[in-house]
Amino acid sequence: MINRVMIAAAAVVLTAPLAVAGPIDSACVRSDRGARNTPLCSCIQQVADMTLSRSDQRRAARFFRDAEEAQQVRMSKSNADNAFWSRYKNFTSTAEAYCSN
Repeated sequence: MINRVMIAAAAVVLTAPLAVAGPIDSACVRSDRGARNTPLCSCIQQVADMTLSRSDQRRAARFFRDAEEAQQVRMSKSNADNAFWSRYKNFTSTAEAYCSN
């Protein structure tokens, strides 16, 4: 009985992240380009889960709505913005390589 409960709990834990869209996926799907390409948005979210913290994902998701914000972060002199931009560039290059068809 305990084994079945453990297996059921493990199944829930392992499948729950797949059922909930992350911030990148949600922003991508809502964007003009992502609206018709949900598998690509899902792939990009998978890469975000591997390369960015949840906080970084929320910040990067805003770039889908406001490209000017991305430009401001990129041009910023702040150490925190520079560190984020480095992580973001790693994410985008990884997503490009991982999700390209």
